[in-house]
Amino acid sequence: MPGWVKQCLMWLVACAVAPWALAPSASADIGVVGSPVSVCIAPVRAGDTLAAMLRARDRFDCTSDQKSFGSGDYWARSEPLSAQGPVSLRMASLWQQQVTLWTVYADGVVTKRSFDGKALARTIQFGAIVEMPLATRAAPVSRLLWRIDGAANVRGVLVGARLASPQESATSNLAMAASYGGFAGLCLAMFVYNLALWSAQRHSFQIVYCAMLLSLGGYAFSSSGALAWVWPDLPNNYRLRINYLTLAASGACAIAFARTFFEPRVFSGWLNHLTNLVIAMVLGSAILLALATGWEKVLLDRLYAFSFLLLTLTSIPVLWQAWRRRSDYLWLFACAWALPILLAAIRTAGNFGLLSWSFLLDNSTLAAMAAEALLSSLAIAYRTRLLARERDEAREQEHAARWLADHDPLTGLLNRRAFLREAIGRSGDHQLVLVDMDHFKSVNQALGHDGGDEVLRLVSRVLARVGAQSDALVARLGGEEFALLAFADAPIAVELVLHAIRAERMPSDRHVTASLGIATGPIYDEAGWQQLYRTADQALFAAKAAGRDRARGTGAVALAA
Repeated sequence: MPGWVKQCLMWLVACAVAPWALAPSASADIGVVGSPVSVCIAPVRAGDTLAAMLRARDRFDCTSDQKSFGSGDYWARSEPLSAQGPVSLRMASLWQQQVTLWTVYADGVVTKRSFDGKALARTIQFGAIVEMPLATRAAPVSRLLWRIDGAANVRGVLVGARLASPQESATSNLAMAASYGGFAGLCLAMFVYNLALWSAQRHSFQIVYCAMLLSLGGYAFSSSGALAWVWPDLPNNYRLRINYLTLAASGACAIAFARTFFEPRVFSGWLNHLTNLVIAMVLGSAILLALATGWEKVLLDRLYAFSFLLLTLTSIPVLWQAWRRRSDYLWLFACAWALPILLAAIRTAGNFGLLSWSFLLDNSTLAAMAAEALLSSLAIAYRTRLLARERDEAREQEHAARWLADHDPLTGLLNRRAFLREAIGRSGDHQLVLVDMDHFKSVNQALGHDGGDEVLRLVSRVLARVGAQSDALVARLGGEEFALLAFADAPIAVELVLHAIRAERMPSDRHVTASLGIATGPIYDEAGWQQLYRTADQALFAAKAAGRDRARGTGAVALAA
């Protein structure tokens, strides 16, 4: 790859990474709005009542990692609050069968709202944030209490609780809609662009890239919460299943894209088997997780995360094999996929609990895939350019091979095979002129074979120049014998041929002449050609016998020096 291309790609990667590296808080503010709500967790026990859970002091755990509690039914209680005016509760969308929310006001009034899977789906905002507006009263909100039934507790029991004003919620929705809309537009543009390229060029990596863009578009549509807006009766847990399936399809397509983007030699042998295994694990774990209904979700989520860890680590042997096999596309792939691989590794660490949940981490796929789509489009364009160059070179080589197959390599004139192919079958009478160099053996002995070859080249130029005046076919039949074929009504100027050969300056000022045999007749088929050639050959023999440096023709007056 040219050095300037590497530098451009490196600058693009740096520009894509810089906003996320230098201003993470600003990026997070897009979806995380409002004031945080501290939450404590307690497992549900038989006989629990609302009044008891509001008064309980020792039941709730405010310090332990929520994921340490496992799957089940839980109470969640906020710390004391003082929220006045219109306000909404926002929290992360998680695996939950039902959520019941009690809002406690400072005047002692308690309101209750229950949400099953479908009702939860109707509360989803952009960014997959659950938003529950709280009833506005004169008294401020003093406490919140949840009962969460069927919590898989994959990421936590209740995560990311915040209280936000309607203006903050609207601003967040608008910003997230713009972000996801831009990503959807990018996916659509890249899909149409690569589909058009594929329809014209039929490179397999283009159609695989289109499949990856469709999967990413489906993941963005579901994970953004837009699916819940379009299909409000779809239970929220089903939307989460779609998230897993579409993200797994995107990962599988990413590996397939790498396999088709690089040369076949890169993925030969063990690497091909490894990538097949990783694809099977990613898709298989996603399907199992989508079918899971109970406690096994946590275990299968770990398996899903492990499969993506393998997918991320697979980039190491892929890049190593590409370097080892001297791939022309190593830098293109490495630069285009550096950021997605890095963010995939960070998100995988979050799935394993090494990083706590955050809105930015949960939506990192959007940033990674947007950067990947932009950079991969450049990689695909450059890859297509290289393929076009290879195609043009192949065409030039094919053209050169065809030219060599039809032309004499020494003189550049048609060879005997090409001459006969063009000549036989022509309609009407034709004039055939056979040209044979006089005493060429002595020319070779005097000038050497290199000098003799130069004489043949000079004579061929003379014949080509004269033949062009009559639109004649000019060929070297073999050795020092040449042929010119013209239509009988536009005959070759024989005198001009003889004079031009004599006048041409030869190596060592050697005087060179030729004898010509002329015949006229039809050449509709092979038999006609043979008859015409025999007649011209007899005339050529007569010219040689008459003293050379002259022409003889059938039914024509002899032309001599």
